Amino acid sequence: MSTIGKIGFLGGGNMAKALAKGFLAAGLAKPNTLIASVHPADKLSLQSFEALGVETVVKNAPVVQQSDVVFVSVKPQVVPSLLSEIQPLSSGKLFLSVAMGITLSTIESSLSQQARVIRVMPNLPAVVCSGCSVFVRGSKATDADAEVTQRLLQSVGTCEAVDESQLDVVTALSGSGPAYVFVMIEALADGAVHMGMPRDLAYRLASQTVLGAGHMVRDSGLHPGQLKDGVTSPAGSTAAALRQLELSGFRAAVSGAVEQATLRCRQISGKKV
Repeated sequence: MSTIGKIGFLGGGNMAKALAKGFLAAGLAKPNTLIASVHPADKLSLQSFEALGVETVVKNAPVVQQSDVVFVSVKPQVVPSLLSEIQPLSSGKLFLSVAMGITLSTIESSLSQQARVIRVMPNLPAVVCSGCSVFVRGSKATDADAEVTQRLLQSVGTCEAVDESQLDVVTALSGSGPAYVFVMIEALADGAVHMGMPRDLAYRLASQTVLGAGHMVRDSGLHPGQLKDGVTSPAGSTAAALRQLELSGFRAAVSGAVEQATLRCRQISGKKV
């Protein structure tokens, strides 16, 4: 089994914080084996990492110099200048890029020829070790690099290898997906509150309902439509509710959201849409 070594984060945003918390919670890292560069104006992120006991710096160079595995977790528009800045320090390092729409070829051509690159797409539930992640190996990434990546991502949820051509859709589905589910939970709770239920109870029931339904789809091997039919009695309350969802365009709205998010990812990466 490959040694992971010290892990660095270039950028201290929500995904970096989620992964750091997840690695610590899973016992895969200790605070003294993590380091993050955070913009000095981002006081909240600085405080969040410091609360975890993780060293924070305001420069990117120390992160690359001190780390064996470096997460590129800045906004896509910042990536070109960041890679140019760290290029002289990048030889021999493994870079895991979380940046949406930035291709492997772009990253590899901007770093040392001895740098290894893997694109990863985790999602926010990694913070509670329930993440859904994928990765794509770069041209110089080794089997040991892929093993390290899988160990890191599997420590905070599930992890699968995919082709790079799928990453925009992955970003739209599982990367952005938690936001869609949060809206659905909020809407479920709003409906229950409207019908007289206390809001705190409504949120607890709605969130557990979504969690349980997800487990059933993942673990049963049954088609979601088959599971839906198992809940739906003729002329019952579920049938009435499902008819309202169809009349309101629920299915089309959700699938359309994934489509629009995919197109936006492709736009960012410069692909034809």
